[in-house]
Amino acid sequence: MHPHLERVLVTEEEIRNRTAQLGADIARDYADKNPLFIGILKGACMFIADLVRAVEIPLEIDFMAISSYGASSKSSGVVRIMKDLDRPLEGRHVVVVEDIVDTGLTLAYLRDVLVHRRAASVKIAAIFDKPGGRSVDITPDYCGFTVPNEFIVGYGLDHAERYRNLPYVGVLKREVYEH
Repeated sequence: MHPHLERVLVTEEEIRNRTAQLGADIARDYADKNPLFIGILKGACMFIADLVRAVEIPLEIDFMAISSYGASSKSSGVVRIMKDLDRPLEGRHVVVVEDIVDTGLTLAYLRDVLVHRRAASVKIAAIFDKPGGRSVDITPDYCGFTVPNEFIVGYGLDHAERYRNLPYVGVLKREVYEH
């Protein structure tokens, strides 16, 4: 375990097993739809790579970078698109792939943008859901794990761009992010 962590919350094996199950669920639900998976950079890069390998149907991938945090540990409440899609999505079935649903501000904003761009459908797949941090009413359609309202890192989740590469998820020690 990394020395900056209080404890491991979700192991690498648990993530791998749950991701495979989510992939099978999505493949079943989108069997004839050729979905467009939109990975939200940077946090979702680990999850989308593992997830799409578990979805055994034709699909396409694109990426967006959206920010409401910056280098802070709390959301600013202001959502900005830093990198937009490379292709149009009108009439496409979209699966937004996110690392965590926390306040929900970013995903609520993004869902509205994608609906406005006339996606045929928009679903959210998040490996982690933190309902205790929610400030808007949004729930992922495909959820890996519900996590407590604590500062977690690993498997794409970061603090000031660190810890993303951990293959598991753990609770960051308070003194690390409150200094």
